[in-house]
Amino acid sequence: MATLTSSFFAISSKTLPRLTFSTPSALTLLSTPRPLSHLRRSPPRNTIRSLFTGIVEEMGHVTHLGPSASGGFDIKIAAATVLDGVRLGDSIAVNGTCLTVTAFDSSHFTVGLAPETLRKTSLSELEPSSAVNLERAVLPTSRMGGHFLQGHVDGTGEIVAMVPEEDSLWIKVKTKKEILRYVVPKGYIAVDGTSLTVVDVFDEEDCFNFMLVAYTQQKVVIPLKKVGMKVNLEVDILGKYVERLLSSGFVESIKSN
Repeated sequence: MATLTSSFFAISSKTLPRLTFSTPSALTLLSTPRPLSHLRRSPPRNTIRSLFTGIVEEMGHVTHLGPSASGGFDIKIAAATVLDGVRLGDSIAVNGTCLTVTAFDSSHFTVGLAPETLRKTSLSELEPSSAVNLERAVLPTSRMGGHFLQGHVDGTGEIVAMVPEEDSLWIKVKTKKEILRYVVPKGYIAVDGTSLTVVDVFDEEDCFNFMLVAYTQQKVVIPLKKVGMKVNLEVDILGKYVERLLSSGFVESIKSN
């Protein structure tokens, strides 16, 4: 399985025989510091380019990943539903990460990944045949089935427990305190792009949990993962806004007026 070093990127030697890349190799691309001006850049994290709801439309499957002709890193994904009406430049959330369509045909689409995207998300763990959650950006006429998501992953969490209860599945995730501070019981969180309701928060363990009903288990990639694997996390943006307003003195200024 592909992994990352803390300094930059490296591909596990156990994974290399399973992947075939053209020159320059993925190992060279991901391990050698290079000027980033030629790589695709994601929009600033405070720029809302697209919105999602966290209601996964389908699961696609990775068919290729490796260096692109322009020097970046591409992932090609087999899909069906999200290709309906697709255009170059459209935004599709892949495991909750907002990515831009750079090429497509009747059965696949390609997205480019920037180094920062690989550093901040679990997409670095993908390999050929990996299943991924897919959702197109919402339209003004779309139903809001989940909650507002930007596709800006705040970080990753690690699955530490998966416990069945009848036909449901309890999942416990450990993450950084910087992310957990925004997670509240009965609040929203996006896990691999799936809008979910937090059940409990365990501050002493840096963990939270949620439950997947039988229907959801058949529609998203989370149950396909194992304990120890990473998931992408995006917290509810409302918590960030509230924190920002409180820390800026906005409330005190209103009171004084």
